[in-house]
Amino acid sequence: MFRLLWTALSRTTTPSGNPLCATVVALATSLSVPTTVLKGEDLPMEVPPPVSLKIHYDRSVETTEQSPLELRGAENGQQLLVSGWLADGKLQDFTRHVSLHAEPGGILRISPEGRVQGIANGNARVIARWGETVEATLPVKVLEIQKMRPLNFPNQVVPIFTKTGCNGGGCHGKSGGQNGFRLSLLGFEPHQDYGFIVKEARGRRISPAAPERSLLLLKATGELPHGGGKRMEKKSDAYQLLRRWIAQGMPYGNADDPSVERIEILPKERIMQLGGDQQLVILAHYSDGSKEDVTRSALYESNQKEIAKVDSQGWVQLHDRPGDLSIMVRYHGHVGTFRASIPLGAPVPEELNPNNFIDDLVFAKLRKLGIPPSERCDDGTFIRRVTLDLAGRLPTEGETRAFLAETSLSKRNRYIETLLAGPDYADFFAGKFSALLRNRRDNAKQGRGTLAFHRWIRDSFYANKPYDKFVREILTASGNIADNPPVAWYRQVNQSREQLEDVAQLFLATRLKCAQCHHHPYERWSQRDYYQFSAFFSQVGRQASDYPGEEVIYHKRGEAQATHPKTKESLMPAALGQQSLQLLPEEDPRQALANWMSEPDNPFFAPALVNRYWKHFMNRGLVEPEDDMRDTNPASNPELLAALARHFVEVGYDLKDLARQICQSRSYQLSSLPNAFNAIDTQHFSHHYPERLEAEVLLDAIDTVNTTSTEFSGLPTTHRAVQLPDNSFNKDHYFLTIFGRPDSASACECERSQEASLAQSLYMLNSRNIMAKLTAETGSAASFAQDSPTKDRENMQKLYLRSLSRTPSEMELHTAMEYINRPARTHVNTEGESVPMDSQKVRQHAFEDLVWSILNMKEFLFSH
Repeated sequence: MFRLLWTALSRTTTPSGNPLCATVVALATSLSVPTTVLKGEDLPMEVPPPVSLKIHYDRSVETTEQSPLELRGAENGQQLLVSGWLADGKLQDFTRHVSLHAEPGGILRISPEGRVQGIANGNARVIARWGETVEATLPVKVLEIQKMRPLNFPNQVVPIFTKTGCNGGGCHGKSGGQNGFRLSLLGFEPHQDYGFIVKEARGRRISPAAPERSLLLLKATGELPHGGGKRMEKKSDAYQLLRRWIAQGMPYGNADDPSVERIEILPKERIMQLGGDQQLVILAHYSDGSKEDVTRSALYESNQKEIAKVDSQGWVQLHDRPGDLSIMVRYHGHVGTFRASIPLGAPVPEELNPNNFIDDLVFAKLRKLGIPPSERCDDGTFIRRVTLDLAGRLPTEGETRAFLAETSLSKRNRYIETLLAGPDYADFFAGKFSALLRNRRDNAKQGRGTLAFHRWIRDSFYANKPYDKFVREILTASGNIADNPPVAWYRQVNQSREQLEDVAQLFLATRLKCAQCHHHPYERWSQRDYYQFSAFFSQVGRQASDYPGEEVIYHKRGEAQATHPKTKESLMPAALGQQSLQLLPEEDPRQALANWMSEPDNPFFAPALVNRYWKHFMNRGLVEPEDDMRDTNPASNPELLAALARHFVEVGYDLKDLARQICQSRSYQLSSLPNAFNAIDTQHFSHHYPERLEAEVLLDAIDTVNTTSTEFSGLPTTHRAVQLPDNSFNKDHYFLTIFGRPDSASACECERSQEASLAQSLYMLNSRNIMAKLTAETGSAASFAQDSPTKDRENMQKLYLRSLSRTPSEMELHTAMEYINRPARTHVNTEGESVPMDSQKVRQHAFEDLVWSILNMKEFLFSH
């Protein structure tokens, strides 16, 4: 029978095409990019002429005076910046757009990228020129050109291995090394690296007598076979530095040599035009007050690759997409970020009618970027969206009819309050947090615990327990599961390593796992920080419970501490970025951790939660991924993130208030249909971002439309998928697996998959489970077919209200009626005779086809 609908839909290729199929196509298109989007070729890409220029190298361009550049020694070199002011007063980078030369000749060499090097002692000046009239100069003094200073292995050699990827986790930096050669991961252990290179394998990797014949250089330049391929050119600065280090006798450096304390990025921030570019300068600041240009030795990574790319020399090139950009820069264990705003420049209306402080900050950002927001969504879209987001279900037909009929201006706010007060909100968010808290059943003995923990989570959300109290009761849980269900968390997360990592990732949005073995490559957290944080869980005691498969959790009296695996130092508990705590033996360190987390000025706790909730409702976090908040991964709207966190603390960590503020905002209520300008915005919430329904929500929605139910072993027949307490039901329900319900194996939101797949499409099209729901004797199709034909129009309206929260258009209604009332067909009986089909069966098949077509619409499958 579903073949008949496919045949009917395929007729849309003819002039008399089927309107039902046209509607499906239109709905699919309505959730994608409109045809009037401003394209890249419509945007200004040419470099406008400057009215003035300035050359600088170690200070921001706003500084009134740039001191003359002094290049000292044989290995001198400095990346220059050439900034220019446009006629409208805007600042722009011209480093790669001006002509650069030096006067007099023979003293300086300048590359096309703007790097200047001394080749002879003397005074000169660099001249940057645009056209015939606009130019800027920089005095340069070259000194001691013949002097070769001793190199320092940690400061200057190790960064080369990081830049070329040699000490990465996929090469010689992995635990066992690669092909007999090992380096410390990302160069965090330079003493070890020195031994591996200079002393290991009888020193065969280096040749002081003939540095260019060193195995280290021959393989890196591809002159000898190398599994990692060619990593550097002979003419490169890296090659010349390594060769010079070997020729100097491979010095390690002295104990009193200065060390790198921080890096500085110039410029730190910029407002850039679409298609523009920006050269960066990276300065390493040393402990003796000196600084060095390390632009060519640093590593660069664009956090928004759809907005810009960056090359190995620190040259940032924008695409034709507006938004906020951050470029992460790494050098010798230090990290920093260059940030840029790229306005679209489209007109934004003055009056946007904000509903609350959220709108003030979202719209301020859109004005700054010149991205006009979409219109407010209609009532049908709103009630469906907010019910899915707050209650994890479709609105009922009755709820939708009443809401659409009401004319009160406050009806949206009142409906939000109704949802927050109902049990469905608690059911939905309990399922979300149950998965994140790893409420996992691996065997039958754990069933009692997972049910009790899920019930406790659900009751906490229903009672609107303050979030800081909710987290405290989990972290400090003691006793048995029957008396204190949060104890179940310690059953699944049973090692101090897992406990600290889950707490940091889930409640502080900080990923510490890397720091277990080495300094975090993108953050400031070290091994010391990791083990100091783990000391909070060092006194968690366990003993067998009276109930099989369960344990009693308690605080062991004693000194809380952890041992650093390399230094063997005993470390006291310390929160992230805080000093060590001196706790008495009878004090439970978990209480001290909970105290720190709930402090109003904690920089991690409140931002982590509000960002997680923001992503739930807006389908994109202010920080992405939502559990990886760090300096090198800044928020798309830092002011909004700070305001949400501040408000959350001020209202006493009230989760329902946070949900209320977001749902009441006009930003949340914007249409998902982009306007002529904002379709390419994926960061700043100028329109609502559609997202496929979660596995449990979609399964319940299918049952709602069909008036059927899904049976879950051991649970009442009325139990919905969003009410499932743990992961054990996934294996018996293939639908939940292929649509990405998490297995509760980690605290990462990424375990829930929202990716589309061919298996999902095939399942929705012709799986036995979907067919059984469509053809159920008590299902919607059967019920509609049994009604009088005079009720067909009314039943189609019910179907649309139940599934899409709107009434069908006249075109959709006409097409459906035409399909239901099509001429009777024939079928072949058991004797091989062609006989007319029963008219009642024809009606039921028609309704089954119509329900099936709606279940496969993008409008049904997505929250939009």
